[in-house]
Amino acid sequence: MLQRKWLSVLLSVALMLGLAACNTGGGQQGDTSTAPGQEANATKPKLKVLYPSQPEDYNTYPVAAVLEERTGYKVQYDMLPADNPQDKLNIVIASGEEYDAIAVRGTSADKALFADYAVRGALTDLTPLIDEYGPNIKKALSEVTLDALTIDGKIYGIGNRTMEFVGGGLLIRQDWLDQLGLPLPTTVDEFVYVLEQFQEKDPGGNGGQNIPFSILGTDPFPANISGAFGLTNAWNEVDGELLPRALAPTLEDYVAFMNDLFQRKLLDNDFVINKVANLKEKLTNGQAGVIPTTWAEVTPLVEAIKKNHPEAKLAFIPTLQGADGQMGLSAASGFDRITMIPKSAKHKEDIIKWIDAMLEEETFKLVVLGEEGKHYTYENEAYVPINPIFTDERNRANNFLIGLDEEKYPIYWQARVRKDPVMFEAYEFLNMKQPEEAAQRDALRLAPYLPEFSKNSQSLDTLSNDTMVNLIFGSTSAGSLESFRQRFNAEGGEATVQEVNDWYKTSGN
Repeated sequence: MLQRKWLSVLLSVALMLGLAACNTGGGQQGDTSTAPGQEANATKPKLKVLYPSQPEDYNTYPVAAVLEERTGYKVQYDMLPADNPQDKLNIVIASGEEYDAIAVRGTSADKALFADYAVRGALTDLTPLIDEYGPNIKKALSEVTLDALTIDGKIYGIGNRTMEFVGGGLLIRQDWLDQLGLPLPTTVDEFVYVLEQFQEKDPGGNGGQNIPFSILGTDPFPANISGAFGLTNAWNEVDGELLPRALAPTLEDYVAFMNDLFQRKLLDNDFVINKVANLKEKLTNGQAGVIPTTWAEVTPLVEAIKKNHPEAKLAFIPTLQGADGQMGLSAASGFDRITMIPKSAKHKEDIIKWIDAMLEEETFKLVVLGEEGKHYTYENEAYVPINPIFTDERNRANNFLIGLDEEKYPIYWQARVRKDPVMFEAYEFLNMKQPEEAAQRDALRLAPYLPEFSKNSQSLDTLSNDTMVNLIFGSTSAGSLESFRQRFNAEGGEATVQEVNDWYKTSGN
């Protein structure tokens, strides 16, 4: 918390003292034509962007070369860290480091952070730039998308609308279940029994290193289990009202459940310090029986675990039902990512021209799908990937996109989910073989700018997650949950809930 407060102060000071002096004229150089491939790179400035983490270097991935050839712009791609990227982002924004564009994930927390930067004056108003240099942007993005990232009548971000699907759940060692003669669990009670059997029978032969269930220290609400307690998303509907998890009536039962798993060593006793990489490692080295993950990560996890344990089989657990029949898997909605242009950017006009050139119809299709007959075929009115080249050269293509052709992308996207049979099987299980009512969309993901929510979201999320970890760990007193709720409301929670529900009543959700 101290670090976040320091970052907030640093950000405020930097914005007051430094950003007013930033170049707002765009730093335009060279020919202004945006026709694909018509200009030599030397006539245009080199752009510098900061993107979310991915496993491969953006700069050497084949899509970077395609974009350079088609747009005429050479781009240096830097990455945010995989763990706690917001801390790094706060430092970048506060210091005025010269990035021409910065992209963040489209989570509610990231959207709130984006809005906070905008109202503090750290971002560029894109409205006049898009009007002058962005005909393809205006054609590709819907009014809903632009409105969701508009604050006080000014567009501050370009959003990539996500495909609405269930992104992940709980991945389990199917071979351990088979060894013990157990079916996949379908209720919370059955899940606990499976963990008990993993602990007692030790099917992995780990002895004292055995970990029935592990989670991330930064996410004390693992997918599927949280849904069984009515806590599927960060905000959930309760009796017609949207409530954050901190104020949900089932939170006490959830905390007691998770704390019980921890005390009985069914939950990884070192979960507090788990990062993304070592959580995956605990599964692939054969220690952990269950971890939360996404269907997009299944293939590399299968490949990694097979190197250590050739007999291993992985499967997603079906949607678990709680004691009162509650269940839920978080369904993606809103934005996959949001791209903003800092006030400190040197090449504002050029970055918009680059984005617009990226959204030119043939360039966009080439980036997403590749070349017909080489990367994909079109069969039975569907795009089908040709592997291994599609996976090798287009697997990360979506991470390069800034804005989407919202009419064409859902059609092109079908090739991405079919590019790997293991991944498609996982996607199909979570999205086509679970009860329809299991998929629950976060109602706030496409909400317009909400001042209280944007101002308070990051600090309240940090307070909530830190408190939940402490409660699960058992290092707080019995009255801590009520004290936490009082603090939550006092530090902006009450005002945020009121604002959110004033909007929700008129939103048509």
